[in-house]
Amino acid sequence: MRRFAGALATGRHVYIRTPVMRDAPALAELARASFPLHRPWVYPPTTALRVARWLRATGPNRHRLLVCRRDDRAIVGVINISEIVRAAFQSAYLGYYAFRPHAGKGYMTEGLALVLRHAFDELGLHRLEANIQPQNHPSRKLVRGLGFRREGFSRRYLKIGGRWRDHERWAIVREGWGPTPSRPRRARARRRAASASARARRVRS
Repeated sequence: MRRFAGALATGRHVYIRTPVMRDAPALAELARASFPLHRPWVYPPTTALRVARWLRATGPNRHRLLVCRRDDRAIVGVINISEIVRAAFQSAYLGYYAFRPHAGKGYMTEGLALVLRHAFDELGLHRLEANIQPQNHPSRKLVRGLGFRREGFSRRYLKIGGRWRDHERWAIVREGWGPTPSRPRRARARRRAASASARARRVRS
């Protein structure tokens, strides 16, 4: 598999890496270009100075990760693992957002799957929680497709864009993590099984 400098994990179309200060101007430009996509769900920094401040706010309990496209190393999204608590908890929160024009192309699904592998295998975490506004249907679809389960509803949970907003709590634990077949693949498997059964009936008759 092709290697990429600084990659923490590599998939078929994307890889994940830790951002560096020289990424600040590009991240700010991407955030400005993605303003209509992000509002009102997320408010990433839109100037290089604020991105640099955001990058410095890291540590053992907070990891910033970039999802990058393998073909051209373009930054397609950001995933944060934050508020890591160790000891008997071994849990953290997830936050993420894609950038235009890369949203909706499956890159974040693959990128988040790589982050889950990194979090469970490399960081040794047991549970990850994503808090999502109920109207953010693409975000809910993303985590559901990766095996997250809706655990509850938190009224006025986070203050985003100056307003306290309701959120759903979606979480995944290491025991429930792993690749699951997509609906089309399951449907094809059912059709193949039905076809085989029909052929067997014809042979017996």
